[in-house]
Amino acid sequence: MIPFNKPYMTGKELAYIAESHANCKLAGDGPFTDKCHLWLEEYTGCKSALLTHSCTAALEMSALLLGISSGDEVIMPSYTFVSTANAFVIRGAIPVFVDIRPDTLNLNEKLLESAITAKTKAIVPVHYAGVSCNMDVINDIAKKYGIAVVEDAAQGISSTYKGQALGTIGTLGAYSFHETKNLISGEGGALLINQDELLLMAEMIREKGTDRSRFFRGEVDKYTWREKGSSFLPGELTAAFLWAQLENSKFIQDSRMESWLKYHALLRAAEINKLIIRPTIPDYCQHNAHMYYVVLAEQFERNYVLKALFERGINAVFHYVPLHSSPAGKKFGRVATDMSVTNSRSKQLIRLPLWVGLEDEQQNYIVKTLVNILEESK
Repeated sequence: MIPFNKPYMTGKELAYIAESHANCKLAGDGPFTDKCHLWLEEYTGCKSALLTHSCTAALEMSALLLGISSGDEVIMPSYTFVSTANAFVIRGAIPVFVDIRPDTLNLNEKLLESAITAKTKAIVPVHYAGVSCNMDVINDIAKKYGIAVVEDAAQGISSTYKGQALGTIGTLGAYSFHETKNLISGEGGALLINQDELLLMAEMIREKGTDRSRFFRGEVDKYTWREKGSSFLPGELTAAFLWAQLENSKFIQDSRMESWLKYHALLRAAEINKLIIRPTIPDYCQHNAHMYYVVLAEQFERNYVLKALFERGINAVFHYVPLHSSPAGKKFGRVATDMSVTNSRSKQLIRLPLWVGLEDEQQNYIVKTLVNILEESK
């Protein structure tokens, strides 16, 4: 069986974890956390980066930082992971769902303004597959209405928009280091803060609402509870694992991109023959090869194709069930636009195996098998 994902280890992760143990530092915010923070800040150009125990936690911190409360509205795509909505729903906010673009599967910026009301407090663009949303348009609209922008860049580390790192273009940005992402720590994430006035509050929210970080820097003589917050930081072992990944990020990214480009070339004929649609990468975006997906032509039944692939030893998978059609989405959110693109793309999308070490022979087999299944079922 060719797995959908195979988490990559550089070979240094366990040594760094052992080093943390030898130094008697297992709780959060130790030397490896500091290294990860500095790397993220230098690599992305954000004002400050704070490791979290998940991307979900980074999004929840964003909701607290922005003072999201009951009755506020937060605009987002429906074609995303549940954390995008949950982070704001738990603060009492209403997720407002907008349709996606048919090319990038990102939030359709042309529909954005029509979804804004007097209750709108934030826009959450999701950079699907590490391909950037049109951030100039989104930021211009947000500025016009005085609305914050929280980039859900869970899939977007190492991707850029017009040369600027994803996660650094809005008010706040969130990364994921889940085992399915490009750079991993098992679970894990990071919050990128892009406005100076949010830096101190972000530290306190992350540390249970206390000024503990200021205490360790010698800025106060004791720390105490000052704001709402929770325990959002990861343990030092998670940071140690992540540091090994960050050190080897170029190799990891180059390897994934090589496999992505091979898929793209091998599947060109299938797109010409109208069996599939390949991913679209706008000129303004440099993506990170987070995933390779295909959108099946409408005459094909996705579950049949996935089952046929599995029977031939290929573990391809579908992606999100749109939030607006889920029980919780109907209960907590509202739909602001026609959702025809979301509905159609979500039913026809297949993600192909992609991980560091995927062999040419495996990719050739995957593509040949997929095309044969589609040809046979026409």
